[in-house]
Amino acid sequence: MPSISYAFGLFQDQDLVGVCTFGKPASPALTRGVCGSDYASQVYELNRVYTLDNLPHNATGQLVAYSLRQLKPLNLIIVSYADEGMHHQGILYQATNFLYCGKTKGRTDRFTGVGHHSRHYDKDAIEVYRSIRTSKYRYIYFASDKRHKKEYLSHLNYKIQPYPTLHKATHYHVGDEETKYLKVVATGKIITEDDLKDS
Repeated sequence: MPSISYAFGLFQDQDLVGVCTFGKPASPALTRGVCGSDYASQVYELNRVYTLDNLPHNATGQLVAYSLRQLKPLNLIIVSYADEGMHHQGILYQATNFLYCGKTKGRTDRFTGVGHHSRHYDKDAIEVYRSIRTSKYRYIYFASDKRHKKEYLSHLNYKIQPYPTLHKATHYHVGDEETKYLKVVATGKIITEDDLKDS
């Protein structure tokens, strides 16, 4: 579960049919990287958004837009990512007027076993595999008044770019997981976690 500082719900009659949550990113470097150290405390991540499948197609966008309006008095800098590994490109963020600020670099992390986080590792263990982290589309939104938005824009460390061309996105279902790829340290060969399960 991510860090959650602000949570908003979408209700149909008395039933909760959607949620949108924001919290401090896990990486302090990320908060400093957006607009510099002076504004790091204002950086939050839109870390979860979900609506039931049977709602109108624009329900998720309306929920996100409403949530961002509620945050404006706090003058926050919101960052969110669309994961290429899950076939996401940021359609939702484009529809709600986020700024597109390029893609993150693909990288590798320590592989500590299927289902384990890369931060939890034995420092003395010999690395056999590296977990490949897919590139993500980076989106930023200034939930703030005009004065703060102008100030944040003047310190933004990323170049604002045209929205990427959208391809047909794969519909996401709760519980879906991307195929996780590993790099064999000794040979450079690329395998999947499923290959380890089958071996």
